Amino acid sequence: MTGLDKILKHIEENAVANAEAVINEAKREAEKIIADAEAEGKQRCDEIKKQSELSVKASISRAQSAATLQEKKLILEAKQQIITDIILDAKNYLLDLSDEEYFKIIISMIKRYALPEAGQILFSKKDFKRLPEQFEDFINSTLTDKIGAALKISKETSDINGGFILIYGEVEVNCSFDALFFAAKENLQDKVRALLFE
Repeated sequence: MTGLDKILKHIEENAVANAEAVINEAKREAEKIIADAEAEGKQRCDEIKKQSELSVKASISRAQSAATLQEKKLILEAKQQIITDIILDAKNYLLDLSDEEYFKIIISMIKRYALPEAGQILFSKKDFKRLPEQFEDFINSTLTDKIGAALKISKETSDINGGFILIYGEVEVNCSFDALFFAAKENLQDKVRALLFE
């Protein structure tokens, strides 16, 4: 082997050794980069998972709150409807009474709402047609404890659904069932609510 061959062989061996060293260093660097990337990827995955879990919990909590609120609203609406129906049933009960029972209630209402002065009383067209005989005399005989009270049954009728209207000059006292139930609505609702739901 000539001197040149030896030099070339030595240079080749050095180049191979250097190349292997560079390749090994590159492999180590690549493995380190891969390991770091995997660690960072795992950490990011854990963070995303944790954030997702928190987001899901928050969404579930909001959904539960909304569902609870909706449930309370529906229960309240149902209770209100039940109360309204009971009050309407009570009014319809009065309207469906026999003539005798109906006019007994009308008399007790007249005693309560009549003023101690002369006036007129108006009924609905339906009630006017079914007034008991001598009803005006009967009304006035029940008002003896109110000095000066006297009521004349008007030939005019009123567009009401049960009850009556008292007229004293310019003053009207609306004693129709609709007006009385409306005026007592809150009180009636409270009583029905207490009876049914407390």
